[in-house]
Amino acid sequence: MDHAPALPHQQLAALDERLAGAAARPVVLPETIVIDRDKVFVSAAFTAACEHLGISVQPAPPHAPTAKGIVERTFGTINHLFCQHLPGYTGSDVTRRGPDTEKDACYSVPQLQDLLDEWLVHYHHRPHEGLRHPLMPRKALTPNQMPAALIAVAGHVPVPLTGRDYLELLPVRWQATTPAGITIHHRTYDADLLAPYRGQASPVAGRGGKWEIHYNPHDVRQIWIRLTDGHLTEIPWIHRNHVHQPFNDHTWQHIRTHAQHSNHDDSQQHEAHLADALDQLMRRVHSGHATTAEQALLARATTTPIPTARPPNHDTTPATDQPAPHDEDDSIDNLDDLPDDGTRPAAATGYGLYDTHEEADKW
Repeated sequence: MDHAPALPHQQLAALDERLAGAAARPVVLPETIVIDRDKVFVSAAFTAACEHLGISVQPAPPHAPTAKGIVERTFGTINHLFCQHLPGYTGSDVTRRGPDTEKDACYSVPQLQDLLDEWLVHYHHRPHEGLRHPLMPRKALTPNQMPAALIAVAGHVPVPLTGRDYLELLPVRWQATTPAGITIHHRTYDADLLAPYRGQASPVAGRGGKWEIHYNPHDVRQIWIRLTDGHLTEIPWIHRNHVHQPFNDHTWQHIRTHAQHSNHDDSQQHEAHLADALDQLMRRVHSGHATTAEQALLARATTTPIPTARPPNHDTTPATDQPAPHDEDDSIDNLDDLPDDGTRPAAATGYGLYDTHEEADKW
């Protein structure tokens, strides 16, 4: 970063001297990761990400710490050089802790993470006896010097992730296509380009004719399907233009639970009623007429500030435990006729990914 004139590194370092050391932390793409079979490492998301990035995953034998000695040695170094100097350190047994450690524990997890990040800067500038220069075996190198020495021999080609890579790293589910499109949790996704594939079986063997679907858990207004050309293609929810903010499955299940379903409604009409109820919920939250539970529900699915609930008014505002009454005139069929309340639909451009190559063209 010191030699990158396009980055405002010097200005940032002038604001906080810690950034000068943090910039020296190397970033590498590993070829192999040895895991200890923890749930987060054997999850589908982790294994799929490693497979997409070309990283080999090697599970260590159970109850065999020697199979990952480098990691265990690093933990020991962190305990010896970092943790034991913090208040509230308990150690591995009672002989390694102070008399009142409970009273000394005063750091939160984010604060500890910040302290650890600062300590790692020092760690990467500390010579390690196990790191030796390939041409000078008696020379102990720091973790920063070791990759620099090897890159001088093997070379390095930085390949940043693109928007397409982030789509590949999204969670995956397998779904069949129907004449109406793709149905997930009573939501129908459809587009004109999906017409040749409606009701058709996927060419992927072993999946029962189902298609590979990628989805964003925090915004289910669209999905991405891998068609026969091998690329992920965005398919929007048929009612996406009627819902002005992203929502997740938790919010959708809440709407399904509380929405009334008539036996005379077909599936399409019922889905339209669910979309209408979802839109009404978001409008109530935006105007401050929602209940505390509804505010908390949408606060989990959005990054925009949620207005506080208005004080109850016996003349116009419902009780705090009841949502605002449904206005028959405020439906998804006549949104264009409603007065302007300041609400603007979010741009339906998909995932809104940062493309490093497009950004580089602007420099």
